[in-house]
Amino acid sequence: MCCVVFWELFAPTSLFVSICLFLLFPFFACSSSVFMNSRHSTQRKWAGLSIGQEVRVTNYKFDKSKQCISTMTVEIDFLQKKSVDSNPYDSDNMAMEFVQHFNNQAFSVGQQFVFSFCDKLFGLLIKDIEAMDPSILKGEQASGKKPKIQIGLLLGNSQVIFEKSETSSLTLIGKAKTRESRQSIISPDWNFERMGIGGLDKEFSDIFRRAFASRVFPADIVEQMGCKHVKGILLFGPPGCGKTLMARQIGKMLKAREPKIVNGPEILNKYVGESEANIRKLFADAEDEQKRLGANSGVHIIIFDEIDAICKQRGSMAGSTGVHDTVVNQLLSKIDGVEQLNNILVIGMTNRPDLIDEALLRPGRLEVKMEIGLPDERGRIQILHIHTAKMRQYELMTPDVDIKELAAETKNYSGAELEGLVRAAQSTAMNRHIKATNTVEVNTETAEKLQVSRLDFMTSLNNDIKPAFGTNQEDYASYIMNGIIRWGDPVSAVLEDGELLVQQTKNSERTPLVSVLLEGPPNSGKTALAAKISEDSQFPFIKICSPDKMIGHSEIAKCQAIKKIFEDAYKSQLSCVVVDDIERLLDYVPIGPRFSNLVLQALLVLLKKPPPKGRKLLIIGTTSRRDVLKEMEMLDVFSTTIHIPNISRGEQLVEALELLGSFQEVERAHIAKAVKGQNLWIGIKKLLMLIEMAVQMDTGYRVSKFLSLLQDEGALGSDKFI
Repeated sequence: MCCVVFWELFAPTSLFVSICLFLLFPFFACSSSVFMNSRHSTQRKWAGLSIGQEVRVTNYKFDKSKQCISTMTVEIDFLQKKSVDSNPYDSDNMAMEFVQHFNNQAFSVGQQFVFSFCDKLFGLLIKDIEAMDPSILKGEQASGKKPKIQIGLLLGNSQVIFEKSETSSLTLIGKAKTRESRQSIISPDWNFERMGIGGLDKEFSDIFRRAFASRVFPADIVEQMGCKHVKGILLFGPPGCGKTLMARQIGKMLKAREPKIVNGPEILNKYVGESEANIRKLFADAEDEQKRLGANSGVHIIIFDEIDAICKQRGSMAGSTGVHDTVVNQLLSKIDGVEQLNNILVIGMTNRPDLIDEALLRPGRLEVKMEIGLPDERGRIQILHIHTAKMRQYELMTPDVDIKELAAETKNYSGAELEGLVRAAQSTAMNRHIKATNTVEVNTETAEKLQVSRLDFMTSLNNDIKPAFGTNQEDYASYIMNGIIRWGDPVSAVLEDGELLVQQTKNSERTPLVSVLLEGPPNSGKTALAAKISEDSQFPFIKICSPDKMIGHSEIAKCQAIKKIFEDAYKSQLSCVVVDDIERLLDYVPIGPRFSNLVLQALLVLLKKPPPKGRKLLIIGTTSRRDVLKEMEMLDVFSTTIHIPNISRGEQLVEALELLGSFQEVERAHIAKAVKGQNLWIGIKKLLMLIEMAVQMDTGYRVSKFLSLLQDEGALGSDKFI
């Protein structure tokens, strides 16, 4: 009975009583179990006392209106490392037994002691104590206030919450766990703008949903669902859109280990086996921590920039040493091999996802594939705000700079190009304050008034920074340098139909791919009309696929060049591709006949391939050999065909002459009289050439020369008809 009484006294009735008992009865530690020895050493360690040290103690009286424990948070770990196991311990049962055992006992914040549960010894540390709402003790309605206290009395209805130690491998299940053990792995103070990220809100949201949701949920719920964490993310997209920036900032956002960032080519080594060893070193820390802490291990982030450099399709590099293949094998085994790691997050980045080995992209490895595309207008506003923040803070930007206007003008600009635009505008503004002398000097008198204006941005926009995936006006300006001559209803009808196709591409959700073939005789102005339709569309991406840019290309090189134009178009929300002079792209000649079947098959595939989801593409083709394309079965791949006729009537010729203004009214009347009733057949392009030749003559001879040229070309008095 003496032992029973001692046990009750031995429980921490108060700090001083506990110390007194251990110091007065040291013999009990020598004659009792390991459990009692552990309690002695733990209490003495906490109190900072040694055996035999004299201590003066007094009774402690509780104010039960203020010092009854409502909630107590206790940090728990295995007492001895040799008793560590991976078995889950139910915190609910543990809390129930704890309250029963220590009912009506006192506890203080920072107190250490030993607790036995399921034949295991655990070391406990009191982290936090909340007192009961005094109004409840008085029988009143709860006020919701739970003050923090240093010393409290545990009651039968007190709540005990267990929190495992940070370095503990203990596995707790049940609801009696503190929120700190379930806290979000997302750092609470992260901010897109402060991190320098703009225009990627949706991408971040999708990554969180796929990659981090399971890591935020309590481990026991995830375990009950049989859910495994996502181990890999692949970020791909055009250069300069924020892939590397996003990957680097993910490490800062997460409460995880410092991310390991490695460029793909750095893995490779000329010595046999070293490349594979470099991969193993990257995962060594994660493996070691998982062995020690199991499911409680922190997240280890490994970031591979230019991952396509080391993870190419196995067997694709003929004549190589096979190093790439073994590196891929090593990486696959580490991410999702026999000995799986569940505490890693591998982030790969590439501009060429098509080069990566398909085994790496299956679920369980780099299963979250996220395209980081060109920012939309809202994203461009965010990015420009980020890069002009300091100028606004120090009032170095004039009020006439409108960020929304700049965002509207910078269609298809990547994040890097927008940053370059801001730098270019700053340089333009600084250049105004540099003295034009023999030496480069800053005009200190005016430099203090330095401000970046709207004109600086517009100058840089027009002259310095051009988008890689945008519209190059010089590309199509040469095709319409003389404008569009509306010599008759056929031209107006073509432009109206083109406008309808543009609106269909923009507005229709059912037809993301719209293609039209402009066919007609040579020199009828097909390319100019195609360029005009594309220019009027105001699409952010306009590209002309022209044979003159592929002179000397082999068949394979030509196919790759055409494919790249279409791949670039897929990266924009709205794109227009003009495939000009298709028969020349196909190397067609009537003698033989001969053509490139390789290029033909590539065009047949690309012209029918719909763009990715959420993207719209308008394709405008031009040809002078409709019959040839029909034989090649290419007409069927276009949505519609529009015929571009030649000038075939005298009044159409006179209308064209009047619009061009090259001849005087008297001269035009003479030409009109000469062509009246005559058969005509001439393309507008050829007509322009003949007019320019004729106007070089003296005034009295220009009309006769023009009519003579028409006759020589067979355009006048011809029996041809539409």
